[in-house]
Order: sequence, then structure tokens, then C-alpha cells
Amino acid sequence: MNDFFRCRFIPVFVLSMLCLVSCQQKPEAIGTGQPVSASGQSTANLISFIVSLDTLKGTKKLRLIIHQQDSLLSLTSGKEKNPFYHYFRARNFSLQKKKDSAFAAYQQMNGYHKNDDIELLKDYTIISYTIANGSMVEATLMNRILSGLKIAETQKSRLTYLYYDLVAQAYYQNQNGQKSLEYAARYFAAHPYKNHPVIKQRYFDISFLLASRLGDLSKMLYFNNQARILAIDIKDSLALARTYDNQAQIYSKQMKPGKALECSRIYFSFLKKTDNLNDIAYNNLATAFIQDNQPDSAIFYYRAGIEMEKKDPSGKRKTSPYLGLIDAYKFKGDYRSALAAAESLYKTEIRNNKAIEAAKVAELHEKYEVKKKDRSINDLNSRNKLNEKLINQQRWLLFMVLVISLAAVSLFIISYRQLRLKDKNKLLAADNQRLIMEQKLLQVQLNPHFIFNAISNLQGLISSGNTSESVRYLKSFSGLLRAILEQNRKDFISIGEEISSLNNYLLLQQMRYADTFTYQISVSEEIDEQGILIPPMLIQPFVENSIEHGFRNIPYKGILKISFEQQDDHQLEITIDDNGCGLSNKIAGNQQKQSLAQAILTERFEALFCRYSQNASFNLTDKKEIGERGVLVKINIPIIND
Repeated sequence: MNDFFRCRFIPVFVLSMLCLVSCQQKPEAIGTGQPVSASGQSTANLISFIVSLDTLKGTKKLRLIIHQQDSLLSLTSGKEKNPFYHYFRARNFSLQKKKDSAFAAYQQMNGYHKNDDIELLKDYTIISYTIANGSMVEATLMNRILSGLKIAETQKSRLTYLYYDLVAQAYYQNQNGQKSLEYAARYFAAHPYKNHPVIKQRYFDISFLLASRLGDLSKMLYFNNQARILAIDIKDSLALARTYDNQAQIYSKQMKPGKALECSRIYFSFLKKTDNLNDIAYNNLATAFIQDNQPDSAIFYYRAGIEMEKKDPSGKRKTSPYLGLIDAYKFKGDYRSALAAAESLYKTEIRNNKAIEAAKVAELHEKYEVKKKDRSINDLNSRNKLNEKLINQQRWLLFMVLVISLAAVSLFIISYRQLRLKDKNKLLAADNQRLIMEQKLLQVQLNPHFIFNAISNLQGLISSGNTSESVRYLKSFSGLLRAILEQNRKDFISIGEEISSLNNYLLLQQMRYADTFTYQISVSEEIDEQGILIPPMLIQPFVENSIEHGFRNIPYKGILKISFEQQDDHQLEITIDDNGCGLSNKIAGNQQKQSLAQAILTERFEALFCRYSQNASFNLTDKKEIGERGVLVKINIPIIND
């Protein structure tokens, strides 16, 4: 994934703004006393123009605009005193990758008075260059950023959003994802062009990146969904394809490697079709293959990515493909090839370190005098030798780790084969199945819309001043949530506990759907409510289905009957009977949900009862077949005593 704090979308507008600074007038006061730039435009207009550049997508148009403004301003008289001449000159240097020249030009900008927008713009650009290397932001520099933000907020500057962005970037580099996400949201809210699709897309992409770092799956889903909706709306095929790359990360976190691989393939195919393939795309697809237990395909794409990267004229090489190759070969048990990949990793790190040190030496040649330059070069060479020594040590350490890992794996296989017993495998498989079923159950226990609507109903009761109803509603809602949290840790609960949870749930639904239905719960006399146990959340899915779908839009009042009866064969029969619209009138989505609930219930019975040779089953009948209204559900399980 691109790092949006280093490779930022550059600011935005329409090409008609090109004429904004095309007038070559001498500086003079306007009627309002507003300072005027050397090109004849007011400071306010030029600041607005600079802000508008945020909406440009890509660099082609930006290069054209920046180059034209730099050329125009360079022809004006008194240009050295014009801060915007230095600003556009610096932007031009930056696009030409002349970092030092750009930095020097930014430093020559001077505002018309203390803490005006020009001074804020100057400080922002200089700080941006200072922290652009991605390293941790020291306390002194962080205080400088926050001080600039305070000034911008106090003066209600149009550039306040830039300082929010700067704070977000600083927190990101300091590994504080939560704060970074917070200030990214402030940046978006304060941006003058926040409704522009480019600004929205950048915000969604940055927020997804930050949510991914935080491991916040719900936020990742939300921001990627928003980015996809926007990409479809503005017909941006590249942005849409990027959402599939993001979706692959989501599926990886959800432990769904197959779906992650599918999304990575879609993104890869799009880049290939549009001739935009890069080594990162190869690396991401290879990683998806290794997560899906396909090491051979992973190896192919890792190597293809490495070959593509070799064509990069910059000469710098990434180490992540070699780390991926090591994992892939280890997965296959090919430790010889894994060691060869580790050798390549070592050589790449040596080459990169030498390139970094060489770049630093080149910068020192430009900045310092001969004596200082020679002293710095010697220091860098010493550090380079130390780095080579450390990398050599890491190489041997990696080799030892591989040897130890191979020995550990061999010992584990031998021990596993000796200790493996048939009955233990069956028990482990059954326990694993039970855990999977419990996890699925948690996902369908309560409809999130029900919780949202319950809270909304409570808010409405409180707002209306109905204190008694609010207290009763809150008591039932809290009781239901407490019961669910407590019951999730248990395999079985008493019938009394289940009835209590059902009463709370049904009371909330009655308050939600006023005068829609009534219910009754009956327990036969021979049943001990506190002594007989049943699985938790056994009845609730069927009850929810009756209320949400059976009683919806019927012209009469619904009746729900729940009964518990003991059978002669030491079985417990639970009946859920409603007079709703039946099964045939329900929508396809509901039928899929019901089928899922039935499948999960069948698997729960298999895990909880059938492995002990006990009988457990359920039957669902549409009463239209017998000339009546509604659905009849009968659940039969063994009687289990506390």
C-alpha cells in the first residue's frame, strides 16, 4: 500500500486559475489595503489559488501550473521581495527532485506581517521537508508543529487544515495511529474543498491506512466502503481497483485468505491491463498466495516482482520480497532455497545501506566545507563498516535461526507422530468444531440493527419525558445484554435463564413494535426451570424471525407461543408457534439468513450432543400446508440436569 503521508496527493483546482497570477503589474496597494503580489494579485487570492491546487489529481497538470507560475513570477520586477516567487520556485525545484534547492527557496519566503498566512505557509512547508524522511518526530519539532496549529486556529486561517495534516503525519511517524486518525478527520473537516472527490478519496485512503495500522477492522470496512462508493460515483477505475487491494487486507485480518487472494488478483489484473504494474503489486499478490497456502505461486510472483524492481533506475531495492521468499521456501520445507533467499536479503541490505550512505555523503559535499565534508565522510565510512559488521552478525544469526527452526520442526514432527492417537484426534476435531460453531453463533446472535433501534427507542422515551417507560425499557435492555455476555461463556444455561432473556428481548420488541403482537411462554409442571439445562441462544433466532418477518405488515395482531414440555423418552421438546405470514412470503435475504441459522443450529447439535450418541433435532413447518397461518418450530434435545 502507498504511504499517503510520504507520497501525498498534491493540492487542486480548475485550469482557469492559471490566469490568476498572469498579470505582470508592479506591487501596489489595493483599495482595501491588502498586500499585492508581484504578479498583481492579492495575497488572499494567491493563498486561495495555492489551496485550490490540492484538488489536482496526479502531477501532470500540477507540473504545468507550477512551471507557468514560476516562469511568470520570474519575469516580474522586485521578485526577490515577493514570497510567492520563492514559493512557486521552490515547488518547481521540488517537482524536479532538487530537495536542497527547494528547501533554500522556501526559507527565503517572508510574510507581510507576523503570523500571517504567508508565514504559516512557509513554516508548514519547511516542517514538511524536515519530517519527510519518515523518522520519529522529536519533542522540539512536535512542539513547533502544535504551536503553528494553535496560531492557525486562533487566527482562523484558511491554512489550518494543513497543520491538522502535519500533526496527523507526525503522530503517524511516532507510531500513534489513534491520534493520527483523529487529526486526519480534523484535516478533512477543515479543508476548504472537502466536498471535492479528490480530497474525499485521499481522506478515505489515509483513514483506511491508519485504521489498518490500528487493527480496527470496523473502521477499515467503513472507509474502504466509502472509497468504493465514491470511486463508482466519479467513475475512477484506478481508485475502485485500489479498494480491492484494501479489501484483500480486510479479508486477511478476517482470516479469509481465499477471498483476500481473489481481491488481490482483481487489483493485479487491473494494473496489468492499464500498464501500471509495479513491484509492490507483485509483492502483495505473492503475500496473498502464501497466506492461502500456495507457496509455489507466491515464489513465482515474488521473483517476478524482484525482476521488475531491478529495472528501477534509482538502484534501491526492497527487502520485503526476499523476506517473503524465505517464508515461502520454509513453508515448502526447502531450507536450502530459503537460505539462498536469506543470502540475497543480506546482499540487498548491504547494497541499500551503501546507497543510503553514499547519498548522505553526496549531500554533505554540497553543504559543507572541505574539512567538515572529509570528517563527515570518514564518520559515515566508519558507520558503514559497523553496519556491515552488524549485518554479518545478523546473517549468521539468521542462519542459526534457520538451523534451529529446522531442528525444532523435525523434533516436533517426530514427537507428534509418536503421541498421536486416534481418539485424541477425534476429540480435538470435535472441540475445534464446537469453537467454530460458537464463533458463528456470536456473529448472528443479535441483529446490530436491533441494538441500534433499541437505543434509538430509548432515546425517544427519554426525550418524551416518559420516565417510567424509560426505566423499564433500560432495565430490560441492560438485562438482555448482561445475559448475553454471561451466557456466551457457557455451553449450557438453565431454562429459567433462557426464559428471562426471552422475556427481556420480547418486551423490548413489543415496545419497539407497539400493539403488533402478544406472546406467552409456558413450562410444563414436570420441568424444573432451574435444574434442566439447554444451550444458550437456542430459541432467540426463531423468535426474532417470527417478529421481524412473520408479524411485519400483517393486517391482524400477531400471537407468539413458546412452550417447554418433557417427553416420555427423556427428551425436552421446545415449541415456537406464531400466526404470522409464513415462509412463502418472506424475502430471499431472510430465507438465506434463516437457512444459515438452521445450518448453525444443526452443527451445534452435532458438536454438543451427537458425538455422545444423543438425539437432538429440530423441525420447521409452514402452517399453510395444514390450512393455518404462521410457522411452527419444534426443537427436541436430551434433558440435561444441572
